[in-house]
Amino acid sequence: MTPSTDAVETDRALKAKHRKMWALGNYPAVASQLIPSLGPVLVEACGVRVGRRVLDVAAGSGNAAIPAAATGAEVVALDLTPELFDAGRERAAEEGVAVEWREGDAEALPFPDEDFDTVMSCVGIMFAPHHQAAADEALRVLRPGGTVGLISWTPTGAIGELFKTMKPYAPTPPPGAQPPPLWGTLDHVRELFGDRVTDLDAQTRTVHIGLFQEPADCREFFKNNYGPTIAIYRNIADDPDRVRALDGALDALAQRCLEDGGTDGMDWEYLLVTARKA
Repeated sequence: MTPSTDAVETDRALKAKHRKMWALGNYPAVASQLIPSLGPVLVEACGVRVGRRVLDVAAGSGNAAIPAAATGAEVVALDLTPELFDAGRERAAEEGVAVEWREGDAEALPFPDEDFDTVMSCVGIMFAPHHQAAADEALRVLRPGGTVGLISWTPTGAIGELFKTMKPYAPTPPPGAQPPPLWGTLDHVRELFGDRVTDLDAQTRTVHIGLFQEPADCREFFKNNYGPTIAIYRNIADDPDRVRALDGALDALAQRCLEDGGTDGMDWEYLLVTARKA
């Protein structure tokens, strides 16, 4: 069934909004200062190696694409927000690896069927608003027997709680858009992939974040660097009471995370999933 003109325009506007949001602040700083270890974890879990053709969906600045390329694999890094590629290109050049950078939508991948040996995403594809469409596209471009690998923030972990905390201050999401941390729920991933995959393995892990010593440090880092947080603060910028309330809520969340993480930082929970296309 061909989408109506109105539906196409609505989707185009939504994707433009997402692109603008992720271009806010400095996501490459988030990736490099907070979670640089996640990309290599995903690459290892997917068994990426020389000779493999790899797609990193919603790659950002290449947190997973660059270590994948370092194995000798042929890597394409795709993202809706090409403004993030400059930092990725610079880092790839520093490390002496080749990555092909492509602008594109996770829900409409610009590649033929069965084009890749590995399709992976490191806290990226989870932010595509229509989860089933993104999952269908990831499997469409993957060859039979190929590996799909995902790292996603869990709903109950620090970033899942961050989105829950920010939700009351955010605009109402468009119809059909789903919360990103659902990808961090195994039952949801099983439902999205169904019987199109085999050998599905899921592990709940944590990544240690040692950058923040005080709640305000964490809050200000996200307010200055993380696109979704910046967008929500802009949404309430004309209401000082709501700004103060969100400041307080984020500080309280950061305090809980610091207490749970012990004396030297926070532990952020994520779900690592790998599977083979049937």
